[in-house]
Amino acid sequence: MKKWIIGILAVLVVAGGIFWVTADKDMRGLILHMPTNKDVLFWSIPQRDAAFRAMDMIPVLSKFRIISSGGKIYPLPEGKPLEIDTDMDAYMKDQRTAALVIVHEGKVRFEKYGLDFHPGKRWTSFSVAKSITSTLVGAAIKDGYIKSIDDKIPDYIPDLRGSVYDDVTIKQLLTMTSGVKWNEDYGDPKSDVALFNAHEAEPGVDVTVSYMRTLKRETPPGTRWVYKTGETNLIGVLISSATGKNVSEYLSEKIWQPFGMEQDASWLLGSTGHEISGCCIQASTRDFVRFGLFMLGGGIANGNPVLPEGWIAEATMKQADTTRPGYGYGYQWWTWDDGTYMARGIFGQGIFIDPRRKLVIASNSNWPQASDRQGGDQDQKRSDFYKQVQQAIDREAKP
Repeated sequence: MKKWIIGILAVLVVAGGIFWVTADKDMRGLILHMPTNKDVLFWSIPQRDAAFRAMDMIPVLSKFRIISSGGKIYPLPEGKPLEIDTDMDAYMKDQRTAALVIVHEGKVRFEKYGLDFHPGKRWTSFSVAKSITSTLVGAAIKDGYIKSIDDKIPDYIPDLRGSVYDDVTIKQLLTMTSGVKWNEDYGDPKSDVALFNAHEAEPGVDVTVSYMRTLKRETPPGTRWVYKTGETNLIGVLISSATGKNVSEYLSEKIWQPFGMEQDASWLLGSTGHEISGCCIQASTRDFVRFGLFMLGGGIANGNPVLPEGWIAEATMKQADTTRPGYGYGYQWWTWDDGTYMARGIFGQGIFIDPRRKLVIASNSNWPQASDRQGGDQDQKRSDFYKQVQQAIDREAKP
């Protein structure tokens, strides 16, 4: 018996050794720094370094769906290196940047990777996914699944009838002006944003719907902007209800395949099976920049308009004033008065779009903190960097 047990242990040791040797570097890093809970906001920096490139490989988090790419790839030809007036190595080190891709007039002017990340891998998006989710609302209107952004939310999510969302419109969800009370403090483990994904749903009800229908009103709808990740998750439920398709499938059908994304992406699911639409798309940074090019090009994929006429202009203009100086908010896009706009995610994820300069900047990072509100100045430095890129392009344009 003793020899039998020793034999089994020896086999397990050998099998474990073979797995370790054959596993790629990312998998080994994930094993060494595997998060032990679902609360991303409170993981250590080494845990995030390992997990942000492998969010769909962590059993403790959630299941996921694949966002399928197609056979035809949208080209990203290499252009002349852009002469940016900054120490790029120092900037990327300070930002803890995994990937930075700058495309100007359709050509890659700068591309560099850090944190042992590379183009063939996926990195998580966090709230960059909000801007992608909102774009699918436009697609659903174009396809006739949604009549108008002035429709009331319970028309598409019946389980919200009788709740604080009875008189809230789709537009008010898109602009985060529902008037519903919500706490988005990433440093507070008792905030709504920290609690709602772990909520235990009532039988037969989506977990986000179950949580959000317990909330109270703070102000009348349409009168005050408050950032609420939970409401973007509701938008995902709404899209799925209206189209009869999960949002991963719909994103693949409308944009990911026809526009020519290079790699499959993935989208994490909540406990009741809907995509976590305010977060959690894993994609290559080059495909994130392609999404920026899709917006820059007017929402055309494979020669066909995906969005209603005028949608991008409305979605990317200031629809609401925010609590952040200089920032406005459109349909889940952050806006500036100069016509530029951005998809932003905690810990340094972003897609910055400058239509006038035909510029898209996609970056993925792991900042030491979720945002500057938790300490640090990485967000401000990134905004300053965007201005340096714009200045570099302007210098080239001078005679």
